[in-house]
Amino acid sequence: MTLPPRVVTLVLCLPDGEVLGALPPFEVGVPWWQEVGPVVAAAHSLHGVDVTVLRLLRGSYEDACGGPVTYLAQVSAPVPGLSPWDEPCTDHPLRLPYARPGGPAADLTWADQALAAMDRPRTSTARQVRTWNLSSIWRLPTSAGPVWLKVVPPFFAHEGRVLRRLDPTVVPPLLATDAARVLLDEVAGEALYDASGPVLRRMVSRLVGLQTQWVDRVPDLLELGLPDWRAGSFPTQAAATLDRTADQLDPDVRLACEQVVNGLAPCFSAIEACGVPDTLVHGDFHPGNFVGDDRHLVLLDWGDCGVGNPLLDRAAFLERIPADDRAVVLAHWERLWRTAVPGCDPVRAGELLEPVAALRQAVIYDAFLAGIEPSERIYHRSDPARWLRTVAVLS
Repeated sequence: MTLPPRVVTLVLCLPDGEVLGALPPFEVGVPWWQEVGPVVAAAHSLHGVDVTVLRLLRGSYEDACGGPVTYLAQVSAPVPGLSPWDEPCTDHPLRLPYARPGGPAADLTWADQALAAMDRPRTSTARQVRTWNLSSIWRLPTSAGPVWLKVVPPFFAHEGRVLRRLDPTVVPPLLATDAARVLLDEVAGEALYDASGPVLRRMVSRLVGLQTQWVDRVPDLLELGLPDWRAGSFPTQAAATLDRTADQLDPDVRLACEQVVNGLAPCFSAIEACGVPDTLVHGDFHPGNFVGDDRHLVLLDWGDCGVGNPLLDRAAFLERIPADDRAVVLAHWERLWRTAVPGCDPVRAGELLEPVAALRQAVIYDAFLAGIEPSERIYHRSDPARWLRTVAVLS
């Protein structure tokens, strides 16, 4: 599918929040709205203006890519020749610190202080890469190579605490963390979206190797603030999500989802009988979250992680790999768990978890919507209902 070009309007403000006006619209080749690096580059090359993108003001497409999109961006001084912008840029209680004027500068100040403390100062201008309701990401050149600054919303703020506790050979090197901020060393290699064959099996081995290390330490994970998707907590979360989303579903879909939610207790009992123990769940496990090469694989993006059955991570991974690889990968996955827990039945557990995994996705997106301001909800607005329709199909 050919995506339409992104047509960007930048509304500019000063560090104190005073709105100055808007630049003329311009096209950006990369269609995805959260990728703001190309927006910053185009503002500089086309208009000679250095900007920091703060947040989305409005967009026209529900799939959050391409078409007209408007951002609020900060500049350091007044810019001549702007068009008037009369729409109010009012505050909102759910607005993230990095979406406010001065917020990104505060994040960069923290990063610079952390780098100075490790005698690794920044050597030139930081480059803004991404900003949206799930993260603010910057690449910082330093005297010992690039590092990445990632800032996340409160519901992902456990990421730094988790990275500090995980096997450093599997996760990105953590240099510093402070609440919702993490500073990560750059990992050599490319994002492996198109991985196939043995590399996919190595990815699964890396994940399962981590998960088996935490089978007997679930209380420690919960103390780090990870969400709980186990039998004692998840049914209540699922029922609340279905209740909030019910008016977006056809009656037959809603009924099917109600039956799944009402049957979660016996379903979890059957899953438990399969013997695959609860442990760490990555939560967004797919090839594109791996960076590396043929020798070394690093698993990124631990903000989505939680506690639950480890086979919850299968659905997203199997969906995004070549069809010809799925049977071999699945057999490898099952073999790893049979080796780790002799006598367990990962095949049956995986089958029972299919609607639960889709329901977990609906719960996650529902939590996003509850924790972000209205203008940013367009990124996820349709996702809870979409995943509940999948639940109905799988039930």
